[in-house]
Amino acid sequence: MFKLALASLWNRRGSVWLTVVAIAVSTLLLLGVERIRVQTQENFANTISGTDLIVGARTGSTELLLSSVFHIGNLSNTLNWNSYQYLQQLPGVDWHIPMAMGDSVQGFPVIATTDALFEHFQYGSKQSLQFQSGGNFATHTNFTVAVLGAEAAAELGKTINQPLTISHGTGDISFSDHDAHPFTVAGVLARTGTPIDRGVFIPLQGQGLVHGDYLPATEVETTHSAEGHAHEQHAHEHQQESANEHSAPPVYTLSAVLLGLENRAYALRLQRVINTYDEEALSAIMPGLALQNFWRTLNLFERALMTISVLVVITGLLGMLTTLLASLRERRREMAVLRSIGAGPVTILGLLVCEAAAVTIVGATAGTAALYAVLIFGADALQNTLGIQVTASVLTLREIYLLAAIIGAAIILSFYPAWRAYRNALADGLTVKL
Repeated sequence: MFKLALASLWNRRGSVWLTVVAIAVSTLLLLGVERIRVQTQENFANTISGTDLIVGARTGSTELLLSSVFHIGNLSNTLNWNSYQYLQQLPGVDWHIPMAMGDSVQGFPVIATTDALFEHFQYGSKQSLQFQSGGNFATHTNFTVAVLGAEAAAELGKTINQPLTISHGTGDISFSDHDAHPFTVAGVLARTGTPIDRGVFIPLQGQGLVHGDYLPATEVETTHSAEGHAHEQHAHEHQQESANEHSAPPVYTLSAVLLGLENRAYALRLQRVINTYDEEALSAIMPGLALQNFWRTLNLFERALMTISVLVVITGLLGMLTTLLASLRERRREMAVLRSIGAGPVTILGLLVCEAAAVTIVGATAGTAALYAVLIFGADALQNTLGIQVTASVLTLREIYLLAAIIGAAIILSFYPAWRAYRNALADGLTVKL
């Protein structure tokens, strides 16, 4: 039976191959959307790991999450430096990463922070940031240095020791450049597949410098030396001013602070302590919980993508059904001859069902192979162009179920043309029509 079905398909190989291609494309799209959906959710949840609390001025958890982790949007409120010092002194705090945002470089967000970011920030399965070239802020003695994410460095065309100009605001086009204080690229981070890749990181002192909030001690001393020498009392006053300036914070306000705790069990207690801080209205969120809640808001788009994929698969299967039905008229004599030599209903049904199953299995296999070819050879292109990070892992149980559903649906659909073929009368098939 199976050999007869293969021979029949080979005799009609032109239309059969088109049907195979249609099913392969449908399978590729369905499995591709499923793979992207699952791995995007995993990557989304792994955008930040190892951070126990994110603290900012009083705002919604989504706004704070998008701003601090994804560098999207602007927080209308900020927390002051005194609150940051209070957070550092809380019991159980192991490390802290301050963040100040508001500037950009050709649309790439500028995040003012400290070297603690490169030491403590983790993503994925607690993976630490690695440098592709160069190093952190401490590798330079001045504050006008920057570390670029992999994507930012590639699109800006910047490498280490090249100049960089920061602009005010977060838009792609800015009419206010901080060109009085050009920065130098100190390092480029390795690709992470997270929003870190699009970031431009500068020291807090660098942001304070370009905004006039911070004056390095060397500049203070130079200014005081030039203005001094009048008399000893005047010089003493300038020394006091120099000391006060040097002890001033690098920036007066921060956008957010990432906290790592000695024990995660402290998270709920510290969250309550921070949220009830009397000196300033603060919000503390747990990034893992906030990410899950935010992903739920994207379920509508997830379902829409899956629905489109299913419709494409249905279109491919209907194309196969149309091909089988269209071939019945040409095969009426073939069916009649088979029945005349003793082929029963089971034989006729089995022949067409085997043909449909063979076409679908070949198409589904080709679509699966095409998916792995794209994942293996096009993963870097997908990540560089679309920012989608997918891996060529083994088929999941859900993907196997989807493939089985495609084949099962094709077999069920093939029963209709098989029933139509059996209904053709024997005399009608053998009669020569003029």
